[in-house]
Amino acid sequence: MKLFAPLYEKALQWSRHPKAPALLGGLSFAEAIVFPVMPEVMLAPMCLSQPRRGFWFATISLCFGLLGAVIGYLLGHYAYELVKPLLAALGWLDKIDAQVAQLREITAQSPWKAFWLLVIAGFTPIPLKIFTWASGIVGVPFLPFMASMAIGRGKRLFLVALAIRLGGERAEKALHRYIEPIGWGALALLAALVGWLALRGHGA
Repeated sequence: MKLFAPLYEKALQWSRHPKAPALLGGLSFAEAIVFPVMPEVMLAPMCLSQPRRGFWFATISLCFGLLGAVIGYLLGHYAYELVKPLLAALGWLDKIDAQVAQLREITAQSPWKAFWLLVIAGFTPIPLKIFTWASGIVGVPFLPFMASMAIGRGKRLFLVALAIRLGGERAEKALHRYIEPIGWGALALLAALVGWLALRGHGA
């Protein structure tokens, strides 16, 4: 927690900065490549302070997150071997390798199976960077990859903006309170989908 807590607090400070939209874009871009804090940390208080601009903030976050996803994909595809020592030092290598193995098996069956897997993955608490790198390493076709990133990440961001637009401060507090069970529920759904696709592939 000593690593993530200061970053989380820094993101909350950025949400009150006069240039918060630009900082939100930068955070969303970096989170898809390497940064460990999700953009919703900034997005929620920004939507609360300016409810009418909530969907615009979500759009900024999504667009820059998609740009970051492209970079993460390209790095995974072209530079994975070079950065393996760094990923190992950061403690991410095992998670990325596990996701690579799952994606490789599913992509071999059908690129659009990988699409649905990534759509669900976008709503889980697993950092987006793991999926962008893994998709590039495996070579998930680029169109399904980008479509899945837009839907998976977009639904989270716009849900936050909508919830705060409708519920205000109470909605923000509820999001903080229930984000973990919601995220882990989505993760369980993702695991079930992976298992179903694997069983279906072996049975074919």
